[in-house]
Amino acid sequence: MAIDRPEPLPDLDRFDLAIVRELAGDGRMAVTELARRIGLTKTPTQARVARLEAAGVIAGYRAVLNPIRMGLAHVAFVEVKLSDTREAALQAFNRAVRGVPEIEECHMMASSFDYLLKVRTGDIAAYRRVLGEHISSLPHVASTSTFVAMEAVKEAGL
Repeated sequence: MAIDRPEPLPDLDRFDLAIVRELAGDGRMAVTELARRIGLTKTPTQARVARLEAAGVIAGYRAVLNPIRMGLAHVAFVEVKLSDTREAALQAFNRAVRGVPEIEECHMMASSFDYLLKVRTGDIAAYRRVLGEHISSLPHVASTSTFVAMEAVKEAGL
């Protein structure tokens, strides 16, 4: 399998960085307000936003949901060790993990374990069901270790 090479990074000046920072905080901000905040007029601000979108620097816009208000306050981090780490096994695991909605994040690690999962559920009983019925039955899972978060000190989007 060929490895995709990333496109060269665009040159980002102080206005581009200011746009990215402002939109990361409020993606629904009107262009006129964005232009005022970064110190440009509307037209060049619109052109810069379009260029940042086309370059993939701005990948999209979405609603940031509050999982606590949605009854999903329980967070567990799960170390996963696979029984097979050949490419086909890794790809099978990657595909399967995308189908488990409670897995909020999945990272391949350079460590004594293969993957680190962030799993969000309503409570420990719900987590136990997800672990037993979904995570443990993912392709090539040999073992798991769970670490329950007591408090989120800093979390993206919240």
